[in-house]
Amino acid sequence: MPVTGELMKREVVTIPAGATIREALAEMKKRGIKSLVIEKRKPSDAYGIITFDEIAKAVIAEDANLDMLNVFDIAYRPAVQVSENLDVKYAVRLMVNLGIKRLLVIDNNELKGILSLTDVIYHFIDTD
Repeated sequence: MPVTGELMKREVVTIPAGATIREALAEMKKRGIKSLVIEKRKPSDAYGIITFDEIAKAVIAEDANLDMLNVFDIAYRPAVQVSENLDVKYAVRLMVNLGIKRLLVIDNNELKGILSLTDVIYHFIDTD
């Protein structure tokens, strides 16, 4: 069974915590992605994550303003994180149990990558 470090994406798109929701959506659209990692504000801080789901809930369901709300206000923070040496089966169990689709891969409180449920599924499809 592979470990998370073998399947994670190392190129992670981040955004400052003070960025507006409009800026986050523009970045997601430009890069064709559905989540962004919220940068730490100081070295001892935690990373956050914002997804289309959180944005849809805040902006559409709760009628929030795209330019007045920043990503820090609605981000999942701290983001759920795992070690790059964790067996993928445990990472998948964690995602399933928590009802999330992505985990940050962290080493010494520094971002190494991101692992999605989709990445794991595609890996097993491609290895058969």
